[in-house]
This record gives sequence, C-alpha cells and structure tokens, in this order.
Amino acid sequence: MSDSLTRVEARPAPSLQALDITSGYGGVPVIRDVSISVGPREVVAIIGPNGAGKSTLLKSLVGILRLDAGRILLGADDVTGRSPEELARRGVGYVPQVNDIFEPLTVLENLEMGGYLLNARQVKERVGEVGAVFPQLPPMLARRADKLSGGERKMLAIARVLMLDPDILILDEPTANLSPKLADSLLREQVRRLAGLGKAVVLVEQRARAALQIADWTSVLVSGSVRLEGRPKELLDRQDFEELFLGAGTELAASDNSKLEEA
Repeated sequence: MSDSLTRVEARPAPSLQALDITSGYGGVPVIRDVSISVGPREVVAIIGPNGAGKSTLLKSLVGILRLDAGRILLGADDVTGRSPEELARRGVGYVPQVNDIFEPLTVLENLEMGGYLLNARQVKERVGEVGAVFPQLPPMLARRADKLSGGERKMLAIARVLMLDPDILILDEPTANLSPKLADSLLREQVRRLAGLGKAVVLVEQRARAALQIADWTSVLVSGSVRLEGRPKELLDRQDFEELFLGAGTELAASDNSKLEEA
C-alpha cells in the first residue's frame, strides 16, 4: 500500500488508470497491486531503483504484458486485456526504451510507419503537424534514421508515436544514453510541451531529480510496489525519500557523463 500525499490541489480526471494491477513474466509477478493514474496536461513520473518493475508496469499499461490481476481503464472504459494495436487505436502511444525507431528507414519513412492506421492524405497532414511540434525534424526528413544523433533519434521516436495523435503518451526512459544537457532539454522542452498540448504523459525515468523537476505527480516504485506517491515537492521534503533509492544502491544524480552521448 502506498503512502499517498493527496491532500492538495485536485488532479485532472484520469485519462488512464491502472487499478491494483499485478503482472510479470511466466507467471512470476514483477509488479503487485500497483495503482496509478494520469490526466490531460499532466506528467506523471514513475521513478525507482533498478529492478523495481518500472518497464514492466509500462508494458502492462499498453497491453504488451497481460495482467494477472487488476484493471486498466481509459476514461470510464475497461480495456483490460486489449491488444497494443487496439489501445493505439484508442489513443495510447508508447515509446519503448530501445528499438524505438526503424534505423534503415529515413525520418519521413519512420513517420509514415507511425501513421500506419491513417490514409495517405492523413499521413501527409500529420507529418506537417508533427513537424510543427518538432521543428528540427522537417529539414531531416530525407536522412536515414541511423545517421541521427542520440537526441535526434529520441525526438524521432516520440514524433513517430505522435503520428496517430494519441491522447496518452507512455515514455520509457526517454533520456537513456543522452548527455545531462540533452536529457534536460528533452524533459523540459519536449515532454512538458506535449503535456501543454493536452496530452496525458506517463514517464519512466531513471534520472529521478530531472523527472521531479518537470512532473506534476510522481509515484515511487520499489520492489514492484508503489511505496510513495504525491507532488514532487512533497516527496523531496520527506526524509525517507532518498533512502528508498540509496538503500537500493541507486543514485539520484545523473549517470556517469563519460558514458553519455552528445548530440
């Protein structure tokens, strides 16, 4: 059971809810009785030490993993057990941590692949609209994706998912392998901008402090369960907040810069 800090300003009505979900691999639970929600214009950050089950939670939300228990709601509709494709049709966009773009294809071809549910006219319109959200992309439409920098690749991964104009965006560690400067830019400028456009954003992020700076609500996942949740400032004010990370051997600071890629 999480220690919830909910006695403050109201959150938006949920676009997506997970209610007491349990999920894992081969019948072995990785997450247990987890409940989270996110609403329009809200960034909900899921943070926690390595091995806490954060990616498992996201895969459960988007239908990649089937639930052992609990329910998933889109608005008031129960979509438990629905396929990833059906959830995509219902407005759920998912950007995985790896294999998030098609490297042999051009930027334009990646965007066209992202609009696979649209007709040719709609794809062309959406390419223009997504280009307006990410103005760095239009000049690169003819470039192969494997020639992009780390920051450009992640931008393309998010843009590709935006082709279907999802109401809900689920991002799994979008700053992985980026330098601190690029990570900060992606979170502050791109993720917050998407929330400002009305999207409901669920973000798994290992850079806990960076995530807290842009999140409206945060859940701390430890050993497969939500241990704390609340407004970022409230969490940072708690004496036991860092202990949850440091006790599991996880630093809250940015990773070793020498291993990160500059754009």
